[in-house]
Amino acid sequence: MAEIQTRVVAYRLQPEQLTSPCDPAQFDFETTEGLPPLETTIGQPRAIESLDFGLAVRTAGYNLYVAGQPGTGRNSTLLQRLRERAAGEPVPPDWCYVFNFNDPYRPVALSLPPGQGARLAQAMRGLVAACRREIPRAFEGEHYEQRRNSILQRFEETRHRMLHELEQYARERGFAVELTPAGILTMPLQDGRPMAPEQFAALPDFVRAAIEARGQELQQEINRTVSQIRRLEKQALEALRALDQEIARFVVHPLVEEVREQFDGLERVQAYLDAVEQDLIERHDLFLHLQQHAEAHAARGMPLALSEEDLFARYEVNVVVDHTGARGAPVIVEHNPTYYNLIGRIDYTARFGGMVTDHRFIKAGAILRASGGYLVVQARDLLASPFAWDALKRALRTQQVALENLGEQYTPIPTATLKPEPIPVNLKVVIVGDRLVYQLLYLLDEDFQKLFKARADFDTVTDRTPEAERAYALFLAHQSRDRGLLPFDRTAVARVVEHGARLAGHQRKLSTRFNEIVNLAAESSHWARQAGRLVVTAEDVERAIEHRIFRSNLIEERLQELIRDGTLLIQTEGAVVGQVNGLSVVDLGDYAFGHPSRITARVAPGNAGVVNIEREIRQSGPAHSKGVLILAGYILGQYAAEAPLTLSASLGFEQVYELVDGDSASSAELYALLSALAEVPLRQDLAVTGSVNQLGQVQAIGGVNEKIEGFFAVCRMRGLTGTHGVIIPRANVQHLMLRRDVIEAVRQGQFHIYAIDHVDQGLELLTGMPAGQRAPDGTYPADTVHGRVAARLRAFAKRMVELRALATGDGRETGRSSAEASGEGEGAGSAGLLSERAARA
Repeated sequence: MAEIQTRVVAYRLQPEQLTSPCDPAQFDFETTEGLPPLETTIGQPRAIESLDFGLAVRTAGYNLYVAGQPGTGRNSTLLQRLRERAAGEPVPPDWCYVFNFNDPYRPVALSLPPGQGARLAQAMRGLVAACRREIPRAFEGEHYEQRRNSILQRFEETRHRMLHELEQYARERGFAVELTPAGILTMPLQDGRPMAPEQFAALPDFVRAAIEARGQELQQEINRTVSQIRRLEKQALEALRALDQEIARFVVHPLVEEVREQFDGLERVQAYLDAVEQDLIERHDLFLHLQQHAEAHAARGMPLALSEEDLFARYEVNVVVDHTGARGAPVIVEHNPTYYNLIGRIDYTARFGGMVTDHRFIKAGAILRASGGYLVVQARDLLASPFAWDALKRALRTQQVALENLGEQYTPIPTATLKPEPIPVNLKVVIVGDRLVYQLLYLLDEDFQKLFKARADFDTVTDRTPEAERAYALFLAHQSRDRGLLPFDRTAVARVVEHGARLAGHQRKLSTRFNEIVNLAAESSHWARQAGRLVVTAEDVERAIEHRIFRSNLIEERLQELIRDGTLLIQTEGAVVGQVNGLSVVDLGDYAFGHPSRITARVAPGNAGVVNIEREIRQSGPAHSKGVLILAGYILGQYAAEAPLTLSASLGFEQVYELVDGDSASSAELYALLSALAEVPLRQDLAVTGSVNQLGQVQAIGGVNEKIEGFFAVCRMRGLTGTHGVIIPRANVQHLMLRRDVIEAVRQGQFHIYAIDHVDQGLELLTGMPAGQRAPDGTYPADTVHGRVAARLRAFAKRMVELRALATGDGRETGRSSAEASGEGEGAGSAGLLSERAARA
């Protein structure tokens, strides 16, 4: 027993091992008020290097995925690096959509230098305004009227001469001609006067025949004259049209030339202006009859502004991407990455009861606005929006954006609509998300592997070095200035550093989830102001931490009340066979706490093996089920080397009605099982946590601080006796960042924490009995835990043999009697064998 007590003392941790304090004296400042600004992200060298690599590589496919948990600074760091890099890169061109004079349904995309898109739009508005002013003025001049009248006069003179010659020709043949709206009529003459129909009918037949023959000759001449007059009219109209176009060109060409000079060297813009000039010349009458057009619209109840908008819409320039005044490449953060917000859309407007559109209603999306620069989207928002992910991949694969509304892709009946010319894009897309989304995309989407070849991982922890602790101080100084918080003195900074190590769950690490640190800083500043202080002290930080726990630990307190009043059966004194206090963690999101659970084991002779009650009712998670199977593997290796086990055992968490997962209770379950087999009681003033492998080694688990503090709270509620404690894996000692009240109780000897490497050490702590070492012959000393377990298992095996022999003897007698009665003895024997196999299964 003295040897065991010596080992127990060796397992016991000292107060200095339970935390890693931060000495305020190491800081060379009194408060953070005078510290320099924070110039870099804390604790993310790998992520920053990966960011810089991914942003620097311009090869196609090297888009970037930024992985990490929220609050690690991934978004702020990314935007900072993006803006620094983009500031030194060239500004991309503007993009405009203009009317296609050859195919109105296919607007033309024009690329212009930065800021020139808006300039072109303004120039075109000025051109139209000048044409509206100058074209009517030119057609109202005397020179135009004289030339127009001259053309008309020549036409009238020639027409009059031709009609006069026709009349002479008709009279020579005894006919008169008359011009009517319906055409040219011919009438036979008698004595120089038109002949009435009855007079013509009274003529002899040979006379009528002669008149009709002359009439046919006259009709041929009339047809020839009419054809000549029509050709003459056409020539006159063409001459008038040529005159009008000449006058219009005389006005329009200089105006367009003024616009051309502003965009010299831009071939596509020059070609567009050529088409504009030709269209203005051909549609010059629109400017001449604008007043009449407006009056006609007003008569129909249409506003003049609407009619003017429709008349001159084709000359408007739609600047879809405008970089006027921009410096560097664009950095676009799309917070709502829907299909339309990414790709763009074609809007429609109501016109006289219908929906119409044109090139003016084309709207650019984030991809076009980010072309030449960077586009940042959140992974979950992108994947949650229908069609957005496929549209983004298509743009990256084809390196262009073709604007098309979703309805046009899925309408059952194709309709005539705009098909804007695709715009080439060259951008780097940065997706921000967690590692799980990255893994799913990488495994399930082959395009993702090709398009996102760069990855930057933001860690949640960093090494706790003096430089990192000072960086915490600089971060607090930065937050104080940006958020208007009080400055922090060195004790407050040290307490925040300790809290950062607690969040990291490691004595030599600090958390990089700085949203938690920001919240703590803001609340600490609040409590300092409440206390009337001008700087934040460690006392204010401690109060902020305590109050955050108070706001979130209602469920924890309710569980402790259930334990206190006996509703939840947790024993913290004495010793019980087959029963141990396990520890688990409840995570509420913003707060996690530990609490004890009673684990019990029952054993009996049989062949069922170790039965996990939670698994049987499907309340056991995969990790917990694995832990129980590993536990069973340990039992096999420890006690079944020479002969098969004959054991039926059940393990269960008492009064636990939710899903049980994780393998951190496997060591506690093993202790309960061995206690039940050895019939050795386990101490109830100790709680156990730790995972066990098939070799009996105790492995590290998560949430060790919360588990210790949860059992400590129960023991303190019932009164600390000086024997209470928790058994943890030795590998978890480096993770201890316990609360000060727990450390103080350990220092005063009221509470103890034991660290072990093997289940044998835990058995000695819980039973006060040696675990026992295997002898060369494979046996264990009788007065040890393993010796008692082995003896009990042998007794189980012997009892099973006796029961089987007894059952087999009864079966033979029954089988023999049945065989004699029915002649089927061989079949009965087979049934007995199957029953035995079924029992073993």
